[in-house]
Amino acid sequence: MKFSKLQATGNDFILVDARTREGEWSKLARDMCDRHFGVGADGLILVQDSTSADLKMRILNSDGSEAEVSGNGLRCFAKYAIEKGLNAPISSESSRVEPRLHRGNRSLTIEALAGVRKVKAYTSRNKVNRVEVNMGLPQFQPEQIPAKVKVDIPIASGPILDYPLLIDGKKLTLSLLSMGNPHAVSFSSRPVSDFPLAEIGPKVERHPIFLQRTNFEVARVLSRGKIEARVWERGVGETLACGSGACAIAVAAQLSDYVETQVDIMLKGGTLTISWDGVGEVLLTGPVEEVFTGEWLEGKS
Repeated sequence: MKFSKLQATGNDFILVDARTREGEWSKLARDMCDRHFGVGADGLILVQDSTSADLKMRILNSDGSEAEVSGNGLRCFAKYAIEKGLNAPISSESSRVEPRLHRGNRSLTIEALAGVRKVKAYTSRNKVNRVEVNMGLPQFQPEQIPAKVKVDIPIASGPILDYPLLIDGKKLTLSLLSMGNPHAVSFSSRPVSDFPLAEIGPKVERHPIFLQRTNFEVARVLSRGKIEARVWERGVGETLACGSGACAIAVAAQLSDYVETQVDIMLKGGTLTISWDGVGEVLLTGPVEEVFTGEWLEGKS
């Protein structure tokens, strides 16, 4: 089985054209994403046919669980699909030759569990090197996240920005929202490198109030246009970057009047630019690159 490995600000994924293939995808994700016995990645992304968009993306975390959406995964998906011409009909001649990309941008619609997302790929020298993703509307209601908040905590119809959570005697104040997948954002006045993410992250992820677990971000506002952050991803652990997490941070920061409508989120793997007008859809922009291609041996999984 042929595959490609791509990374977007250090968030790495294995991409497989699964339009004509069946498999035990959860097991394959666990096997291929293993960094010692497999290829090594944060997740496995499958390209499938869609009836509501140009293509469908399924994303499986390294533990085999399936995610609703991934901003960085969408950017990797766009580069992979566009450069290989996978959005052309599979029976057409154009799908059997290497596509020629025009300088400028290419647009694509991608179906995910969280809904259809629009992407715009920027190309240079016949390669996609940067992708903008429309991540959709942020959602704030407890049932949309989903989260089971305490009834004795007054929750208005608006965003949940100061929800207290006690973890090992440490009080966290969290902003809760969904970007198609659940997020809990904690703002800190100290450098994020000081935060014990490996210890606190898994406990927040699996806290009983989060009905489908959650992604957890710790962030420090550096200026009105810049935030540093670290991310604990549900089903993966700490990653070098998280696109939907960066969007969640930017939205929560803007609602708290920490930043302007465009902000750079500085993560271990690089910087992502998030734009949000406070009402509509969130835009995520960042670089993407192919790392290598290979073949997964039959019988390996």
